[in-house]
Amino acid sequence: MNLQGKTAFVTGGAHRIGRGLVLALARAGCHLVLHYHRSAEQAQATAAAARALGVQVILRQADLSRLEDASALFTDLPSSFSPVQILVNSAAIFPKDTLTDFTLDGWSQTLRINLRAPVLLTQAFARALPQELEGAVVNITDWRTERPYRTHFTYTISKGALDAFTRAAALQLAPRIRVNGIALGAMLPPAKASEAYWQSVLATVPLARAGGTESVADTLLYLLRNDFITGEIIRLTGGAHLKMSYA
Repeated sequence: MNLQGKTAFVTGGAHRIGRGLVLALARAGCHLVLHYHRSAEQAQATAAAARALGVQVILRQADLSRLEDASALFTDLPSSFSPVQILVNSAAIFPKDTLTDFTLDGWSQTLRINLRAPVLLTQAFARALPQELEGAVVNITDWRTERPYRTHFTYTISKGALDAFTRAAALQLAPRIRVNGIALGAMLPPAKASEAYWQSVLATVPLARAGGTESVADTLLYLLRNDFITGEIIRLTGGAHLKMSYA
């Protein structure tokens, strides 16, 4: 896919990994629909940075846990925007829980944001995409679905289901829409994580460093540009998947 002039929709695009993806798409020449929930100030800053790269950006505020009908997000666009041809499902929550202590409310909230929203957004995206155009979806997931966290139970289950959805959607939407995933490892320190914890995580990475946002952005652009990849989930771990898991 030639990205110049395409419109991309990115969920959770205000900060951290999402911001990196938004700016990478902007540098590639994509106009952007930038979704955020509560991070209005950060979303405005990211939008301004993207616009400085010469592209158009509109903001969409939405609580993905309450999403019922996503169609308006893809059809109610300014006339200067082309139809959305790229969807990046980046928004997620990362609650700390286990099988023995999770609550039904917490379980439902995690699934609504990490799984249900990407499914509904992909459905709406596919329905809104004109028949003569090609499209691409990239889901941001986590390699630890292969070696589950001990203390992030509902998150791990939700991302594992997102992996399955990625493959199922790739079959259902081919050949017009490609669907792939990026399974992240140690990219950025978790919010409020101690330095000691972060160093213990990096100690499990054979490349001995964090991935940062640039490596995720490069992988996103690769998946979008290569028209013969669908149903793949690329592990971006620095080799951590080759070693024993950490809590």
